[in-house]
Amino acid sequence: MEDAKTMRITFEQELENLNESLTEMGTKVEKIIERTFEAFGKNDRDALQKIIGGDGDVDRMEKDIEAKCLSLMLRQQPVAKDLRHISMALKVVTDLERIGDHAVDIAELAMRLDQKDAQSMIEYLPEMVENVKTMLRESINAFVKKDRELARSMEERDDVIDGLFNRVKQEAVKLLKEDGAESDKVVDLLMLAKYLERIGDHAVNVCEWTEFFDTGLVKNVRIL
Repeated sequence: MEDAKTMRITFEQELENLNESLTEMGTKVEKIIERTFEAFGKNDRDALQKIIGGDGDVDRMEKDIEAKCLSLMLRQQPVAKDLRHISMALKVVTDLERIGDHAVDIAELAMRLDQKDAQSMIEYLPEMVENVKTMLRESINAFVKKDRELARSMEERDDVIDGLFNRVKQEAVKLLKEDGAESDKVVDLLMLAKYLERIGDHAVNVCEWTEFFDTGLVKNVRIL
C-alpha cells in the first residue's frame, strides 16, 4: 500500500498531466483558428472543409480531460484546494470546447466568403485574430501556473478585441446603407467577427477561473 508521501507525489504528477492536457487542447484550438484564417486568406475551400470535418478531435480531447478530472476526484480524494483546481479544469475544458466550436463556425462562414468581400470589414480581422490567439494561449498559461497578474492583464486585450468588433459593426452598417452592397456577405462577415469576439470572452472566462482558484469568488463568468 502506498504511503501518504508517495500518494501525494503520484497525485501531483497526475495534476501536472492534467495541466499538460489543458495546454495541449488550448494549443489545438489556437491552431484551428490560425489554420482557418490562413485558408480564408487563400480562399482554400479544401482546407476549410478539413477543419470543419476535424471538429471531433477537440470533442475527444474534452472527453479525455473530463475523464482525467473525474478519475482524480474519485481515486485520490483531493484536499479542498486540489479539488478546486480539478473543478476549475472542468470549467476551463468547457470553454475550450466552445472555442473549438466557434472556430468551426468561422470556417463554415469562410466557405461562403472570400477576401474580395467587404474589404473595409475584413481589414480589422487580422488584428482580431492575433489578439484572440494571444488571449487564448496566455489565459491557459495563467490557469496552469496560477498567475493572477497574467490573467488580469487579459482584460485589456479583451477590450482591444471588443473595440475592433465595434469597428467591424460600424463598417457593416455603412456597407448595408450603400447601393449594391451584398447584404448576405456583410452579415456573414459580421457573424465571423462576432465569433472571434466570443472566443475572446471564453478566454476571459478561463482567466476568471484562475482568479477563483485563489479567491473562491467568481467575478464575471460569461455564459456563451
